[in-house]
Amino acid sequence: MIEGRRVLVGVSGGIASYKTCHLVRRLSELGAEVDVVLTASAAEFVRPLTFEALSGRPVLTSLWTPGRSLAHIGVGREADLIVIAPATANLLARAAQGIADDLLTTILLAARRPVLAAPRAPRFPLSFCADQSSWRAGPCRARAV
Repeated sequence: MIEGRRVLVGVSGGIASYKTCHLVRRLSELGAEVDVVLTASAAEFVRPLTFEALSGRPVLTSLWTPGRSLAHIGVGREADLIVIAPATANLLARAAQGIADDLLTTILLAARRPVLAAPRAPRFPLSFCADQSSWRAGPCRARAV
């Protein structure tokens, strides 16, 4: 089901970022082509090299990488699925309000693909960080898992 699919994994900053390494490895093992986008905060918890080793692909970290000025459009459009894990309260709130101030939120606004958001901790429901109706009505129309 996932073999041959292109999955974009967005990683926002939080201690749960390390768990996303397992997700990326497993998706790759199942035959998915995995692109990873790290926010600056996520890169403080898990370095891009880790995700590059697990996915076998370059990791995207900035809107301002030379030669990749429109990467957010291509990466978002080429993905069959976008997964945000962990989805921090900050990222969810910015995306719900249409604030695109880093590569990941810009991709979310440009993409027209399904988005799965995995909030950073199960004891903090989505309503804790952003009203569910505004998140679902926002530019991404994501589903929390």
